[in-house]
Amino acid sequence: MTLLLIHAAATLFMTGLIWFVQVVHYPLMAKVGADGFKEYETHHQRLTTWVVGPAMLVELACAGWLVVQPVPDMPGWLVYAGLALLVAIWLSTACLQVPRHKDLERGFDMNAHRRLVNSNWIRTVAWSLRAVLALWMIAVV
Repeated sequence: MTLLLIHAAATLFMTGLIWFVQVVHYPLMAKVGADGFKEYETHHQRLTTWVVGPAMLVELACAGWLVVQPVPDMPGWLVYAGLALLVAIWLSTACLQVPRHKDLERGFDMNAHRRLVNSNWIRTVAWSLRAVLALWMIAVV
């Protein structure tokens, strides 16, 4: 049960954070201004990594452990659906959001910003679904 609680805590943390990023943080990037944007984006990436990195790694470790050490009476599809969503999140991060942040390191670009905000819905929806699954896992055990 401890593993499920840690897993849910990491997932719920990331779900709340991604909604804040999607609704508040990313849209406000457009208001920073051209003069200070490069410095802002550099600090944004560095500081964000300190917040999201540990939680994402804990979540990944827990999701992997749930596959390796199945919890008795836990429907396998819950675990694999959660893992599939996590793979989608990590792929989206690596293939869509990180490249847009790299584009924005050179300075604010409306097109890169729009693609960042729009593509981030993938992670927002996926983490929201993971939150439901993580709570469901606790409920069925």
